[in-house]
Amino acid sequence: MKQRITLMEALRSEDILNAKKSELSRNEYLLTPGVVENYIYYIEEGALRLFYVSKYEEHNIRFGYSGNIITSLGSFFTGKPSEYYIQAIRKTVVYKVPKSNFLEFVQSDIHLLKEYNSLLEALALQQLDREIDILTDSPMERFKRVLQRSPQLFQEIPLKYIASYMRMTPETLSRLRNQG
Repeated sequence: MKQRITLMEALRSEDILNAKKSELSRNEYLLTPGVVENYIYYIEEGALRLFYVSKYEEHNIRFGYSGNIITSLGSFFTGKPSEYYIQAIRKTVVYKVPKSNFLEFVQSDIHLLKEYNSLLEALALQQLDREIDILTDSPMERFKRVLQRSPQLFQEIPLKYIASYMRMTPETLSRLRNQG
């Protein structure tokens, strides 16, 4: 009996989804604003950040590291130009999967569709947690929430980016880490 491939395994497959493996240098962009996102990326190694630039500063919205997937979700779903940057934090290897191949594959099997739905549900819950993080007044409470939910984040991502994500200065985050 043939073993069923998982969605995450398929994302790394050049044969199944026509994924193209590419290496990004530190600070290299995977996506810039104004470009329609037509890919989903599986991160084999390294780290990426998805961020938005306002008039005054960069706002880190999401991070991805080994074993994660990342894309500019709004643009991916709507076909409208992205408002976000996706940038390598350090040397990063990704599998770049065309949107059309990905969606066709997901819809080809009920088990893959269920796996995809589970990923979307998890993402929706992460976004709700993120909204609570943003609304939490206490920097210490924000730090505790993020640390409890994503301890690996602090191993993979430089503090200056995490501080931006948590709406605080790097110095405040460093102080909180030392207290915690």
